[in-house]
Amino acid sequence: MKLYPIQAGNFKLDGGAMFGVVPKSLWTRTNPADANNMIDIAARCLLIEDGKRLILIDTGMGDKQSDKFFGYYNLWGDDNIDKSLAKYGFHRDDITDVFMTHLHFDHCGGCVKWNADRTLLEPAFKNAHFWSNQKHWDWATKPNRREVASFLEENILPMQESGQLKFTGLPESDLLENSDLGFDIFFANGHTEKQMIPIINYKGKKICFMADLLPTAGHLPLPFVMGYDTRPLLTLDEKEKFLNLAADNNYYLFLEHDAHNEIITVKHTDKGVRLNETFSCESILN
Repeated sequence: MKLYPIQAGNFKLDGGAMFGVVPKSLWTRTNPADANNMIDIAARCLLIEDGKRLILIDTGMGDKQSDKFFGYYNLWGDDNIDKSLAKYGFHRDDITDVFMTHLHFDHCGGCVKWNADRTLLEPAFKNAHFWSNQKHWDWATKPNRREVASFLEENILPMQESGQLKFTGLPESDLLENSDLGFDIFFANGHTEKQMIPIINYKGKKICFMADLLPTAGHLPLPFVMGYDTRPLLTLDEKEKFLNLAADNNYYLFLEHDAHNEIITVKHTDKGVRLNETFSCESILN
C-alpha cells in the first residue's frame, strides 16, 4: 500500500462560521483571519494505492460551478486534482474508487463535471465506483433547511444516475471494521448524518482522515465546534471519544481543511487532548 496527498484546491471561509460560538480573540491564535474575517482552508484529499485499487478520499469543490458561486469562497493558489495526480504518475481515469466522507459540496463537488460541450453533468472519474452510505445519501438527497445550500443536486445525483454509486455497510455502534474499501470507518453524526472518517493501517501507523470531525488543528479544544455542525453537542462527544483514542494510540490525524498543518498527533494534557507534533505528509506517508 502507498498513500499520496492530493491537493484539490484552496479557499477561504468565514472564521466565525468555522468556530461557532468561540470568540475571535481565541480562534485567531491558531487560525488568523484577513480583513474580511476569512481564514485559509485547504481541500487536501488522500489517494490510496492498494494492489489494483486506486482509492481517492474526497474530491474538493471541483470546477463546474459559476464564477459567482466560487466568488463566495475566495479561491487561492493553483492546486487541482489533475495536477496533483499527475505529480505521482496518475490520471483521474486510473481511479477505481472515490470514497466520500460526506456529500457537502466542498468534499464531493469534484466527483461530477461538465461534458465536453457543457450540456450534461457526468461523473468526473469514469472508471470509479463512488462510495457513500445509505443513511447519509438519504439525508443529503432530501436535505434539511439548514444544509440545503451544502447538498447540491448537481454534485450528487449524476453519481447515482450513472450506475456508479455504491454504499458501505453501517455498523451497529460507531465503528465499521474491515469495510469494503480495506480500511476501518468511524461514523460521526454531529456535523452531518453518518459522516465517515477513514482509519487506515499504514506501515505500522494508523492514519485517520479527519474530514469535518476535526477541520484544523485549531479545532482541537472540545468547545471549538463549527457553526456548520447540525448537532454541536453530539460533535463534542464524538470529538472527545475520537481524540482520546488518538492520544492513547498515537494516531496520525490527516487534516483535510488545515491549510498550514498537514498531519498531527495529539497528547493528553491537564487541559484535555492537545497538539503533540506536526508533520508534513511527505515525512509520514513516504
